[in-house]
Amino acid sequence: MIRMVGGFVPPYLSLMATHWFVPPVFVKTETGDRHGCDNARVALEQLKRWTRRGPRWHKAVNLCLSHLEGDPIDPQVVRKAFEAAAKEAKMYLSP
Repeated sequence: MIRMVGGFVPPYLSLMATHWFVPPVFVKTETGDRHGCDNARVALEQLKRWTRRGPRWHKAVNLCLSHLEGDPIDPQVVRKAFEAAAKEAKMYLSP
């Protein structure tokens, strides 16, 4: 499992295949907009911006990173963890 270093995701992860999850998880952005996250890369980008970082945030970050690294994690598992982190951080918006 890899770790973010200073909020930076290593460039080789951008070459990994995108595995979509459905339905998307909608969250608030820092500007108050609504953003639909439908894969681990987009979810990780949002997670890095949040200031509330509880246990569900850490689990979601680790699952996103592991999934992006190529670990065989079902995208729906990543989705559920991201949704739980969004609710914990009060960033979740209903579909």
